[in-house]
Formats: sequence, structure tokens, C-alpha cells
Amino acid sequence: MRLISVNVGLPREVVWHGTTVTTAIFKQPVQGRVALRKLNLEGDRQADLSVHGGEYKAVYCYPLSHYDYWKTELPDRELPLGMFGENFTTDGLLENSVHIGDQLSIGSAQVVVTQPRLPCYKLGVRFQADDMVKRFLASRRTGFYLAVTREGEVGAGDEITVLARDPNAVPVSEITRLYLAKRYSADDAASVQRVVRLAALPEGWKAYFRERLQRENA
Repeated sequence: MRLISVNVGLPREVVWHGTTVTTAIFKQPVQGRVALRKLNLEGDRQADLSVHGGEYKAVYCYPLSHYDYWKTELPDRELPLGMFGENFTTDGLLENSVHIGDQLSIGSAQVVVTQPRLPCYKLGVRFQADDMVKRFLASRRTGFYLAVTREGEVGAGDEITVLARDPNAVPVSEITRLYLAKRYSADDAASVQRVVRLAALPEGWKAYFRERLQRENA
């Protein structure tokens, strides 16, 4: 497992449907070693801190292999690394094999997997396509977020090593599936019970799943 590209960007103003939008989704690959701090990478910022960034979304990862899928889906569009707004373009880490609570070492830093990405309208701004958010979520190729447990330096080419895993070991893809499910089966309800015990999963996600269970059981 390897870090292929480190991508950063600062907020900028763009016009979308006649309205000026401030966004930091435009990320560019950077060379050399980059400092990874508790809230973000050096040279990287988020525009709307109410939904982006913060301790549990310090770094957004997107698998390199997903680019092949999108090149087929969007044959006329250039897809440079960082196109999906990711900070880390990674190889060997997929949503069905990466688990919430996985502790990873990258360069001299250590991180923990916290949640999948739920795209906002700014992904559509980046792609200049109103349907991109819906297509992205339907693809289940969401990528995932990391919290920083030990600050350090990272760079393209760094090996990514799994240090430890949460005993509940719920894959990122399962969180997304349960989020999108119209109704819960008995097995789904059992999975949700495991999900809400995940120490690394942010409380907002746990509250959502608890509420879903209550509605399903009402």
C-alpha cells in the first residue's frame, strides 16, 4: 500500500450557475515532504468548516484505481490526480478492505480511518456537472477520511502500513451501504449495532444510525 500523490489547495472563488462559490476542492499535487498536522496538510485549507475539515476530516483519501472507473464513465474529461478533492491519492486501500478505526502509518505520521465521504454540491462545481454528486455516491467509490493521531511528514511514494484495527472491523463500504439503504434487514440492524460501537466513527454518524434504528423499530 502506497501514497501515490499528496494534493493541497487553498479556498478560491468560482462561479457556478451564476453564483460565486468559495471552495477548496481544487487540489494540486505537490512535490517533496509535506507536514501533516492535526487539522490538515501544510498548504491545504477548507472553505466551509461547518461541513469540511476538522479533526475527523483532516485528510481525505481517494484510491488511484477509481480513476480507471471514472475515465470510462467520463471519457471526454481530463482527470489529473487530486480531481476528486483528495489530499492523498492512494494505491492498495479500497473501501471494502479499509475499516473504520484502522490505524495507519504514513511517512513519519500516524492516522486513523474515521468515515466515508458524503459528497456535497461542490463536487459538481469541480466537475461542472449537476449530476456528479449523485453519480459519485451511486458508484460507492467514496474514498475515506483520516484523523491525525501523530503529526509528521508525508510524501508521494511513502509506504502505508496498517498498525492496528478496531475489533469491530466494519469496512468503510459497509458504512456507506447502511447509510444509503432504504430499509434495514435483521442483519443490517445487527451491523448498525456494531457500527455505533466504533470508537473512531464521529458522533454525528452514530447519532444518524441510532435514529435510523429507532425509526425502523417504531
